[in-house]
Amino acid sequence: MNTLFMHCRPGFEGEVCSEIAEHAARLGVAGYAKAKPQTACAEFICHEPAGPARLMSELRFSDLIFPRQWARGDFVQLPETDRISVLLEQLSSYPVCGSLWLEVLDTNDGKELSNFCKKFEAPLRKALLGAGRLVDDPHLPRLLLTFKSGREVFLGVAEAGNFAMWPMGIPRLKFPREAPSRSTLKLEEAWHHFIPREQWDERLHGDMTGVDLGAAPGGWTYQLVRRGMLVTAIDNGPMAQSLMDTGLVTHLMADGFTYKPRQTVDWMVCDIVEKPARNAALLETWLGENLCREAVVNLKLPMKQRYAEVRRLLDRIED
Repeated sequence: MNTLFMHCRPGFEGEVCSEIAEHAARLGVAGYAKAKPQTACAEFICHEPAGPARLMSELRFSDLIFPRQWARGDFVQLPETDRISVLLEQLSSYPVCGSLWLEVLDTNDGKELSNFCKKFEAPLRKALLGAGRLVDDPHLPRLLLTFKSGREVFLGVAEAGNFAMWPMGIPRLKFPREAPSRSTLKLEEAWHHFIPREQWDERLHGDMTGVDLGAAPGGWTYQLVRRGMLVTAIDNGPMAQSLMDTGLVTHLMADGFTYKPRQTVDWMVCDIVEKPARNAALLETWLGENLCREAVVNLKLPMKQRYAEVRRLLDRIED
């Protein structure tokens, strides 16, 4: 198990390599990162077999920026028939796992493998249970099989509670018909990622107030209203009438970068299309001047040096 395998959004393979290589260097884990463009995955090859386990024990997956999913393990070549016997043999050196996910890469080839995985999962699960390699225990590691083809799979594991919330790290959120734009799902995903689900009733409830900077037509405002909040929507553009009809939204035609509330609000959200440094500075102002208690701001990263830019901004925000 000298390989750490990571899923990512296609086109972000280089960012994943830069991020994991920086963490490995800081932790003293010798190895190298590699990836091919547009493959939706990257690998970190450790010089020592214990390297991936050390990386995964020292890092929290939820703190990583660009990887969508990770697992430590090895690639396994499969025959056309009796794949299960080969997998059972390889798993003899793996820990007993408490759950199973079959995953594919976020590419066209990966999507074509989805039907194969759906058909293969039931017999594989039955065989794993029968062999004692899989038990129903959420406290045990998760077994993660990423199929690159019907003949090649990455056989990986990740410790309980230290992997993506969704298979392949891609949220399965349903777009609400009444929302005015698909951008609404970005804010819902952020809440799932940053706020434990058991805290939603405490941190996202109807007695709260919110400000949406760059709100029109109201995709993010919709999420605040859906939780019953009173919202001030800041944008020179028009808001969806359905949101205005709720009586929970006050629309101010103003500049999101200059507007400040008269008193502290519970939430500030911002999806303005602007340079990331300017949006980061906006976040610093709102938190630093106690204009809001919590915030979600979308950073629109440049095409090049994405990891370097986001790392610089996050360090500045933390300072």
